Amino acid sequence: MGKVRTTLVKRTARELLAKYPNLFTESFENNKKVVSQLTYWSSKKLRNQVAGYITSLVRINKERQKRLSEETKTS
Repeated sequence: MGKVRTTLVKRTARELLAKYPNLFTESFENNKKVVSQLTYWSSKKLRNQVAGYITSLVRINKERQKRLSEETKTS
């Protein structure tokens, strides 16, 4: 089974990624620091969940971009 994430985690991650796309990378540690600077929570668990979800979204987007560029090269 997959990981279950709350709506708060998903919504916050998507909003931060939409507002600041250049700040986030595939590095969880980097994303954790950025999330803690951009949010007002004191909860480490919530910060880590959001940073982890952002990391997975960034990786998925990079894979999509890679596949699209390969498809356009072969077409």
